[in-house]
This record gives sequence, C-alpha cells and structure tokens, in this order.
Amino acid sequence: MKLIALEEHAFPRSVIDAAGLDLGRRAARFVDDLDDLDGHRLKIMDAHGIDMQVLSAGVGGVLQALPADEAVRHCRALNDALTAATSRHPDRYRAFATLPMSDPVAAAREFERAVRDDGHVGAMIHGQTNGTFLDDTSVEPVLAAAEVLGVPIYLHPSLPPKTVQTAYFGDLDPDLGAVLAGSGWGWHAECGMHVLRMATTGVFTRHPDLQLIVGHMGENLPFSLARADTMIGPVLGWRPGQLANTVTSHVHITTCGYTTTPPLLCTVQVFGADRMLFSVDYPFSDTGPAVEFLRDAPISEPDRNKIAYANAARLLRLS
Repeated sequence: MKLIALEEHAFPRSVIDAAGLDLGRRAARFVDDLDDLDGHRLKIMDAHGIDMQVLSAGVGGVLQALPADEAVRHCRALNDALTAATSRHPDRYRAFATLPMSDPVAAAREFERAVRDDGHVGAMIHGQTNGTFLDDTSVEPVLAAAEVLGVPIYLHPSLPPKTVQTAYFGDLDPDLGAVLAGSGWGWHAECGMHVLRMATTGVFTRHPDLQLIVGHMGENLPFSLARADTMIGPVLGWRPGQLANTVTSHVHITTCGYTTTPPLLCTVQVFGADRMLFSVDYPFSDTGPAVEFLRDAPISEPDRNKIAYANAARLLRLS
C-alpha cells in the first residue's frame, strides 16, 4: 500500500533559535525529531512504508502570530528550510508553507512565493491569529491567493484565546488545563468551530474554489455536523442540508492522531472516502500504529487506497 502522510511536522532548530521561540513543554520534547530531515525521520518512513511526507511547521502558530516584520522574516526562513529538504529528497517530501498571518497581505505574498517559486503544495494555518479568525475580512488576501494558486489550506488546531483558556481551565492544575485546552479536547472543538464560522459567514460563497484540510478525523465535525445543520440553518434562513453540504464540499479530513475504528467509520459515512487523507502527526504520534490502523481498517480496498495516497495525489497535484 502506497502511503502519503499529510500532517508531518518539522521545525529546524536554526529557525527556533533565530526567532527565540519557546515551543512549550510538550513540543520541546520533540525538538531533535522536528529538526531532523535527513536521518532518523527517513528511517522511520522506510521502516513503516511511508512513501512521502508533506512537511509542515510544528507549532507554527508561534511564528504566524509574531509581529509582522518578525513573522515575515522567520516564516520565509522556515519555508526556505523545508524547500531545501524537498530539494535534497524530492521523492520523499513536499511541504505546506507557513504564513505570517499577523500581516495578511504579506502572508499572501509569501504564500504565492512558496507555491510558485518553491513548489509548496499549500499552506498550513494554525487557527486564529491574535484573535482573528479566517472569516475576518482582513484575511481575504490569503484566501484569494489559495484559490488563484489552486492549492488547499490546512487548518491546524490552535489554543483558544487567553480569555477562554482562563474561563475554562484557569482553576485547574496547569498540566491538566493545558492538555484540556489543547490536544486532549480544546484544540479540536476550536478548530471545528472555526470551520463552522467560515461556512456560516459566507467564506465559501466568496471563495467557491477554496479547499480546506483539517486533521484529527475531522475535529469533531463528522459526529456533530447534522446537529449543527439542524440548529444553525434555520437561524440563517438556509434550507435543510445546506450547511452540511457547504462543509462537506469544501473540507477534506485526515486521520491524523486517530487510530480507532468508530471515528473513521463516522467520517467515511458523513464526508465520504473521497475526502479523506492519511496522516501520522509525526513526531507527536507514532508512525507504526497509524499505518497498521489504516492497513487493518474495516473499509474496502478502493477506499483504503484513496485514503492512503490517491486523494492526496489528486488534491495536492503530486506526480
């Protein structure tokens, strides 16, 4: 089974040091793996049959939210580093650009440069930037660039705004609060809500060719999309099914970090196998279980091959 993995993180130590970044307690444990693009990473890919990784910034939200001039400089350096890695290993890597979202006009320019000049296959944006979501009119240049370039935006989860974190988790043990706000729950609710904001505020009407990718088996959207359609649609005066159809027409979903059958089957039933993609979330998740899960999943062989590589090759225009 050929495998293309879509949410595989990298963060060269040179960029981390130059930007003076604090990756946080969890990500800091993986700094060596994030920095490695020529050694152990390739061995892991070979050992588990990963043909290609699409590289993206680990914890890239810390770059996109920097003050504009710093964000532009460091995002460009990161994109150049990933371009160099793809040049050294053209059969093994592609990359999503990291964008300086604190300056959307500069972000659009960097998006165009990374795709047109360096062959990046899309961009990864880590949630809201300093409180600004992708439905805000200030972000229009970035969304328009994605349409013109014909590449998707991977919407990665991010922490909710500080006021939300304080209200929901401020009275908890710091480690517990951090994981509830992040990968244990809050990330996924935040990202699913972000997609619903975009769908209900007309983003996909203004940008009919825009395509998103979200990870983690759909960020709770497959399970709750019908309920959202039923409750939100009448408020907007939309016909039944309009919200659900808008989301399923513009969103692709990766298996990133999920290795149990019920979420997979739910996602196949709601979004369809044609909109699903394989991912490991390397190095934050283990490659072996992710590959074994897809190989053994109770789905048809045609659907397995679509998820494993064919959908990614089509969406990202990979040869």
